[in-house]
Order: sequence, then structure tokens, then C-alpha cells
Amino acid sequence: MVTSDAAKAAPTARAVAETVTDPELPMLTLADLGVLREVTESADGVTVSITPTYTGCPAMDTMRDDLVHALRRAGYERVDVRTVLHPPWTTDWITERGRAKLAEAGIAPPGPAPRRQAGPVPIRLHPPERRVACPRCGAADTDAVSEFGPTACKAVRRCRTCGEPFEHVKEI
Repeated sequence: MVTSDAAKAAPTARAVAETVTDPELPMLTLADLGVLREVTESADGVTVSITPTYTGCPAMDTMRDDLVHALRRAGYERVDVRTVLHPPWTTDWITERGRAKLAEAGIAPPGPAPRRQAGPVPIRLHPPERRVACPRCGAADTDAVSEFGPTACKAVRRCRTCGEPFEHVKEI
């Protein structure tokens, strides 16, 4: 709850939470990334629900801390950040604005996420070939350099046309 002096001019808790950026992709807000699920204000304080991009995402603690700090700076005294695992996050939740911001930063945004199947997920020793356009020149002729980039959710690719390496947010 916002303190009484700040109540009139204070932005909503949702508006504050929507300004918090992702620690690994700082050009994106948590809202643009699609991990900010719900923000509820009540007499007991603010409850924020977020979904990790994948199990064990190391950025979750930082996201949680950044949300708490931003909301407390805005005058919300009691903040509870909860992790919601269902439904699981998918790259389809990245907003169009978020996809544009990724491309502007030289990171290829993900294509459509693969269809989820019920039951066990088969392990593939060789990931399927992705068609990823270069975010710098737009050419479609790119190669995978590494399926694992600076974070587990990104791959490293190289454009055969302009020769530049770039990161790609993998579809999940």
C-alpha cells in the first residue's frame, strides 16, 4: 500500500512493475519479456507474480529484488513477489515491442515457439535447424555458431552475408 502522503501522485503498482528491466536483456522490461504476470494491490500490500523463462533461471532473484526495490521506492511498503510456474513461460509471450527492442539491440528475436506436447519431452542430440534472419542486415543466410550463448536462452549465430556474429533468443 502506498503511504498516505504519496497516495495521490503515486503511480499504480502495475505501472511501477512494468518499468523494471530484465537483468540479462536490459533493453526489455519484464512486461515486454512476458514474465510479469500479475500485480495486485490490497490493504496488505502489493503482490507481484512472475514466471521464469526456464527452470533454474539465475535471473529470478535479481528480478524479484528489482521489483521489490522499485515498488518500495514508489512508496509501496509491503511487497511480495511470487513465482508462478503454470502455465510455463514461452517466447510467444514476448511483446511485439519487446521483439522490436531485441532487434534494435542486434539480437534476433525468437520465431514462433514449438508446439508443446503432453508427457515426456524427447531429448535431441542435434537441435533442429532454425532459420534466423540477421538483425543487422536482414539476410536469412545465417549459421549457428553455438547453441549456447552468454545465457542459456540465447544462441550465437553468424550472418553469411555481412559476416557479423549475433545473438538469437531461442524459441521455447
